[in-house]
Parts: sequence; C-alpha cells; structure tokens
Amino acid sequence: MLNTDRHHVVIVGSGFGGLFAAKEFAGRDDVLVTLVAKTGHHLFQPLLYQVATGILSEGEVAPATREILRRQRNTRVVLGLVEQIDLQARTVTSRVHEHVTVTGYDSLILAAGSGQSYFGNDHFATFAPGMKSIDDALELRARIFGAFEFAETIEDPHERRRLLTFVVVGAGPTGVEMAGQLHELSAMTLTHEFRRIDPSEARIILVDGAPQMLPAFGDELGGRAHKALEKLGVDVRLGAMVTDVDENGIVLTYQDKRTERIECGTKIWAAGVQANELGAHIAQQAGAQVDRSGRVHVEEDLTLPGHPEVFVIGDMMAVDGVPGLAQGAIQSGQYAAGTIIARLAGEQERAGEPFSYRDKGSMAIISKYRAVASIGGMRLSGFPAWALWLLVHLVFLVGFKSRVLTLVNWAITFVSNTRGERVATNQQLVGRLALRQLGPHTSGPLVRGETVDQRPGDRSD
Repeated sequence: MLNTDRHHVVIVGSGFGGLFAAKEFAGRDDVLVTLVAKTGHHLFQPLLYQVATGILSEGEVAPATREILRRQRNTRVVLGLVEQIDLQARTVTSRVHEHVTVTGYDSLILAAGSGQSYFGNDHFATFAPGMKSIDDALELRARIFGAFEFAETIEDPHERRRLLTFVVVGAGPTGVEMAGQLHELSAMTLTHEFRRIDPSEARIILVDGAPQMLPAFGDELGGRAHKALEKLGVDVRLGAMVTDVDENGIVLTYQDKRTERIECGTKIWAAGVQANELGAHIAQQAGAQVDRSGRVHVEEDLTLPGHPEVFVIGDMMAVDGVPGLAQGAIQSGQYAAGTIIARLAGEQERAGEPFSYRDKGSMAIISKYRAVASIGGMRLSGFPAWALWLLVHLVFLVGFKSRVLTLVNWAITFVSNTRGERVATNQQLVGRLALRQLGPHTSGPLVRGETVDQRPGDRSD
C-alpha cells in the first residue's frame, strides 16, 4: 500500500473527525490514507446512552470502519493503539497487543478524541462508569438492569431503596438524555415484570455543579428541560459538586458548603471530558500550549505550531467558539483534509484560509415526545424538537443499514414501550475493571497461554 509517489496522510482516530477527514480523500489517486484507530468501529457517541438503556444494539451505533470505507481504495484501516508520535521523524507508532507498527507520514491528522474526565478524582471511575465507549455502555446496561434484578431478591427495604436509586452526574445533553431514559425504563418498560418490587418507585437523581441545566442552550431552554424532567419525577440537584464516590453511594457538596450523602446502587458519570493524552505528547515536542482539558492550542488553520503538516482536530483542539460536539469534529476533519488537498493542488490561497466553524445548533431529548433544540435563532421544545432530533440523528448515522435498524428499534420502543436490547452479562459488568487489573498486555500473553502472574510489572493503559 505504501507508495512514495503518493502523498501519505495518516489519520489517528475513527470518530467523527477522523472518519469525515478520510472520506474527503475518496477517489484521489495522488493521496494514500492510513487510518489508525484503537477500535475497529466508528462510534456514533450521541446515541450511546440508548445502548446503555436497551433501545439500540452496539452494532447500530458502531458500524465497522472497514465496512464504511470499503469502496475507498486509496484508504487502509489499521487497528492499533497509538503510543508515540515522533514529529521530527514524522512517524506514528501503534501497538496491537505486543505487535508494534511504525508508520511514516507526509501529513498527519490527529483526531483521537477525548475520554471522560473525573476532575482529578480518577478513582471515581471504579464506581461511576463514563459514557465514552461501547464498553462503557455495555457495562452500564449490566449495572442498570442488574440493579432491578438484584432488588427483586432483597428483603431489606433500605437496601432495596439504595439499589433502585440511580444518580447521573452531569446535566449536559448526555446526562439529561440518560436521566430521561432511566425514567422511561423504570416507569414504562419494566412495569408488570417484577413481583416483589415496583420499578416505577426507582429514584432518578440528576446532579451538576453548575447553577443551570444545559447551559449551552441558554436560560430559556435549560429552564424548560429542568421543568420537564422534574414533571417526570426526576430529582434535579444543581449547584452540587460530587466530592466522593464509593460502592454504596456518593457525597455532594453544595455551594453553601453543606454536604449530603446519597445512598445509591448505580452511578453514571456524564460530566467533563479530557482530551486524549496524545495532544499533550505532541504539544510538548512542539512547544505548544494545552488547556486544562488537555486540548492543544492550534494555529488558525488547525495545525500544530511549527508543524504545518500536523493537524489537530475535534475534541483535541482548543479553538474559541468551537464546542466539543460532533459538528466541531466533522467540520474540522473536512477542513483539514480540504487544506491538504488544496496544498497538493497548489491552491495556496485556499490552503491558507483559517478554519471557520458554522454552528448548526444543539439538541437534547428529554423523554418520549419531549426534547429541546437551539438552531440559529430558533428555540424549540416539546414534540417539534423531538421529531427534529430524530430526523437529524438518523441523517448523521453512518450507513443505510444502521439507519433502518435504528428507525425500526425506535418505532418498536415508542409504540410498545418495550426494548429489544436488554441482554446483560457478568462479563460486561466486570470486564473493564478486570482488564485494568490484568494490565495492558493481557490479550497478548493469554493468546500464547502465559499466565498474568508472569508479567507482574504490567500497568494499565
């Protein structure tokens, strides 16, 4: 595949930014694209909470990257966790288990995205999974449905109440959508299925340190969403910081310094993001600055200072006015690819145009037939916003098959209140924490039949 006659573009990451950048090079004989990603799928992250709550399967929101790009003959997909980027040598080093690959590049598009931020309290992750990956969603599905199953076996009313208390941390779009779905699940889907518990008695608590829900939507829409959730029975706690998390509950500290402990079985972390550590890795080499979320301060053309051949896009770039949403990643990915194409064509004027973000609005679904949407000067809520949310998310799903299956599952859920993706296994429940204990080379040694004890020095990725 490597041909020195063609300009070699390496893209790190298969999210919105990386995938849409790769698509821009379709049909170009003068460009060879290598897309390196730690997973073999493209994740439609805005619908991840629906995987966690049993509406959609993981395949519907995460089609295989190879399948998406199968007709793009100038593009190859490489599975690998990128561990090092050498800006001077222009190489990317990635690893699959213990197999290391070094890939050279002429242009580099860094689109490795972001992970969950616990604001310096990484130990919270043990008890409060985030919402950033398929593994997170499947673990949460096991925790959520498992809480109801376990509560059915418990005699102690206090323990039963704890198990049926769900706390969602973060009142942004993901947190609001998750809280709404937990309400629908307990109040509609699971009714009449249990004999010793009433699922509708589950407590859904939404917590955020900010004084307002959905701050990016403005006071009006944020207030509407707040009232809608409270009308459903969701307990909204704003101005409350999470200061401790353990197996049995969380501790909140309010702005007046008052503290409160909430006993709860399931904690879901939907607050804060941290850019992939590769951003800090290349920034250190280039002498660039990163913000407190690990995003790189880039030039106006999204390149790394002093390295015009390196583009940092999506959640990894720090650009004023560009939110960490799918549209920011898509537009920056298309821009980076377009700039490379313009350079190869000798169109210096076009190649020098600064990146300009076009805000296409924000949406958040609250529950069935309820949503809020801010698009340009329009402020929508209720059924019109809900219908628009469905349409937009269907359009942006990648692949005809994913769109059809998602539409069918939505129809079934909305009409019958049932959910077809409720399978949860113990492996999903404990897999993340078990892998962390086993270390980064787990798969490699186990394939060869070695024991984990032979590698006592291994640490987690």
